[in-house]
Amino acid sequence: MSGLLPPITHDFPRVSTPFRYIGLLMLRMFGWQVDGPAPAVARAVVIAAPHTSNWDFWFGLGACWTYGFHPQWLGKDALFRPPWGGFMRWTGGIAVDRSRKNGMVEQAVESFATGRPLMLMVPAEGTRSWAPYWRSGFYWMAVQAKVPIVCGFVDFARRRVGFGPVVTPTGDPATDMAALRAFYGGVTGKFPECAGPVRLRIEDEPEG
Repeated sequence: MSGLLPPITHDFPRVSTPFRYIGLLMLRMFGWQVDGPAPAVARAVVIAAPHTSNWDFWFGLGACWTYGFHPQWLGKDALFRPPWGGFMRWTGGIAVDRSRKNGMVEQAVESFATGRPLMLMVPAEGTRSWAPYWRSGFYWMAVQAKVPIVCGFVDFARRRVGFGPVVTPTGDPATDMAALRAFYGGVTGKFPECAGPVRLRIEDEPEG
């Protein structure tokens, strides 16, 4: 049975072997498979894209468990109220204090500053509807925390979910986003018409 699971290649936040099989079963029930090796890093901002349906979360969570790691994710504090708050935390959710300016980025940087292994999942588009730009929070989280960006993907055309390149941000959004565009150009969401371009607003703003 152990041959069904991909090998663990790095000391990221682990889940137990039973959860790995639960993740594998979740995917196989819907005819999905994991694609590619597990990320070879223990601390990273993990992009979840394209994000066009609620199914993305469940397939992404199933993939993380199959690969053997426990992801965490940031959400508005309203999601963590009863009756679902406990479940949200159990899946790795971290409530964000929305009263703080730039609270999501600051809180992510603080979480990474502890030095512990942390794979932080972020839906870079920030919405399931079409938008002209990705939200830049995931990018500045990685830059300020000095951690890499892992390209997580959910490809409905191939029924594959997994992880692609690991990108070390340079602080130059145009250069770094070009690397992300090269990868995500071949990935199809459940509702392709809802997937906006892989681009940050800052790339189109005039300098100065």
